[in-house]
Amino acid sequence: MTWTTREALTTPRDAAGLLLVSPEADLIVPLTAEDRAAALEIATTTLRAAGVGPSDRVVVALGNDGEATGTLIAQACAEIAQAAAAPGPRGRLRLHHALEAVRATTLIATPTGAMDLLARLHLEFLLDPLDLGLRHILLTGEMPSPGAYGQLASEFEAEVGELYADPFFGLPTAYRSARDTAYTPAREGLLGVAPLGKDVLLEPPYASGSAEIVVTPAWHSTLGGTTLRTGQVVRLAEGAGIPAPEQTVGEHVLLRGRWLSIPRVAAALARIDGIAHWDLRIAREGTLDAAALHVTFNRATLVKNPMWRSRIHQALVAVTPVTIEVVVEDDVAEQARPGSVTDLRGHHLGRDRSAVVD
Repeated sequence: MTWTTREALTTPRDAAGLLLVSPEADLIVPLTAEDRAAALEIATTTLRAAGVGPSDRVVVALGNDGEATGTLIAQACAEIAQAAAAPGPRGRLRLHHALEAVRATTLIATPTGAMDLLARLHLEFLLDPLDLGLRHILLTGEMPSPGAYGQLASEFEAEVGELYADPFFGLPTAYRSARDTAYTPAREGLLGVAPLGKDVLLEPPYASGSAEIVVTPAWHSTLGGTTLRTGQVVRLAEGAGIPAPEQTVGEHVLLRGRWLSIPRVAAALARIDGIAHWDLRIAREGTLDAAALHVTFNRATLVKNPMWRSRIHQALVAVTPVTIEVVVEDDVAEQARPGSVTDLRGHHLGRDRSAVVD
């Protein structure tokens, strides 16, 4: 069996069918017609286990640009629910309008997206969350802030659960309720866990400690014999199943529900003359993640130069749809050193798996 990571996965140039393309175009995963049928079956099984049924009307507020995660889940919901729509993670007022127009009973969103909607209903729109009539809220795509599930359940008076969607296909393959500590997969053999520094599957019952979730897509026509490292780190409890990820590791960092390629950022900035050092700082001070790129130049004439700041901003726009603020440091450094990532949320453990100590 072949092991690979997100950044190391290569796609044949003659790949056919529906191509799922990450925003940075650093990951392309093909789905043949047979693959799409198998993925749809897995997704519908997971969504049924999560409580989606014939009386539900579902709005999926997840990304659709290239990776098509929202569309895939909405299509699966349409197979088992009364209605489903995938308007995407639009602005909160427009999302509120979509929920009302569809007469939604179920919302599928990221944890921070749902929390941001709740905050804006209260503070900006002066609306009662109960007026939406949501019965289910299913969260996926990122690690929630402490207490988020309980607050959403209380404020919306809805059943809150979590879908596990892997970062390769965006396919919901497992579910857990807010009361569960571990996922229930749609079927056996879809998910596993492995040590961070060793390509071997751990067998249950698990010993306590850190491990990485891996995807074993036996259903896929070309990746069926591949074990895919997700970069999502879990803290195993002795004898239990696979819990929700608490941290990340590797060359991608999870930011506002999207995987940002650190090598792609580094390559884009390397083409701009005068940068001695950069530090990507990520925080979650309110409901949403925020990112700022702190840049140190190697000469003073660039510090106040708006053209250079604009060049850096445009380089980031070309890499990711996530907004990243550019902060130019006043100090100048003549000696160049590699870029770095500072995750103030405490989520990203580092780029090198072998260097992470349990």
